[in-house]
Amino acid sequence: MGQAFDTKSVHLSKKFNQDLHSKTTPIYQTSAFKFKDLDDIEKFYAGEKEYLYSRVGNPNPDELAEAVAELEGAPAGLASGSGLSAILLGILSVAKAGDNILCSSDIYGGTYELFAKELPDFGISVTFQDFNQDFEAAIEENTVLLYSESVTNPLLRVENLEYIVRIAKKHKLKTMIDNTFATPYLVNPYQTGINLVVHSATKYLGGHSDITAGVLVGDEELITHAKQKGVNLGTALSPMEAWLTVRGLKTLSVRMERHVKNAQKLADALKQHSLVDKVYYPEHVSEKGNGAIVSIDITESCNVETFFKVLGWVKIVPTLAGVETSVSYPIATSHRNLSKDTQQELGITKGLVRISVGIEDATDIIEAFSNAIEKAKL
Repeated sequence: MGQAFDTKSVHLSKKFNQDLHSKTTPIYQTSAFKFKDLDDIEKFYAGEKEYLYSRVGNPNPDELAEAVAELEGAPAGLASGSGLSAILLGILSVAKAGDNILCSSDIYGGTYELFAKELPDFGISVTFQDFNQDFEAAIEENTVLLYSESVTNPLLRVENLEYIVRIAKKHKLKTMIDNTFATPYLVNPYQTGINLVVHSATKYLGGHSDITAGVLVGDEELITHAKQKGVNLGTALSPMEAWLTVRGLKTLSVRMERHVKNAQKLADALKQHSLVDKVYYPEHVSEKGNGAIVSIDITESCNVETFFKVLGWVKIVPTLAGVETSVSYPIATSHRNLSKDTQQELGITKGLVRISVGIEDATDIIEAFSNAIEKAKL
């Protein structure tokens, strides 16, 4: 190494000591991995070395993908920069130009827009159908995939996964389920025969509202295909984000246990409140509980603008699943770009509020919403 200060300042970073055994996985915060010589580079392309460049692969995103695959009981997985990118990679692992996707109509607004506005530019058509009804007749000759959510966003319909698998097998179709709301703690779609399971890891897997990430797990052949798509499309997740998400995973079970218990108590209390027009809270999701989201409709009884102003310590955010209780307003955020007719058909009303129930004391959560509803009474 040269002796000039400018040279030394570049090359004096501490090298990793292979004799150190960290309790947690180190953060491989690097854009690339170094090689001894040209023969060493060839070992990567021969499959003898794992890593070359972090867009192609990095130990931290790989650890996350493997961990979620293990929790879902799937053989393989990949991590990406967001839930939507993970959804896109799953779609592109199955569908190509000229193919059709049959999708449940009551899904997350961001997914709806991806499917309705972007996939047609790939030459992939999407048919939206009410999966709560018999959807088999909507399958077309070029349909290759059935897509839905295990618990839908934001009206919390519980999907019949067994029926989807049965219809898919009958017509030789692939299946993909967004399991973000249920998480592997409550539901394991892959174990029912679903081919691909996707998560917005930004939500419960990370759990602390400080990362943006997506994870796709499922059939090994499809994941291999999706990984190559991710390399080419540049959907890589950063090492730091992956590391934080893995840290969040370690408390998923204990967080979800509290989330779910609090949500059940809140739903039960709000069902008894005279000023709540309707409470959406699923049933029979899992032996462990029914989820951490409660949606309410207060269109006829409350001034929704006042309600949001008087929530006190409850946070207003366009997302969900942090340890703090929060609320979102679907018609103004996640589902705002849907047509008025589509919003009406899906039940996205001006008084629909989605509550992400946190891990605080349940009595405090119930009191916060009861007070806000009373203050917003028309």
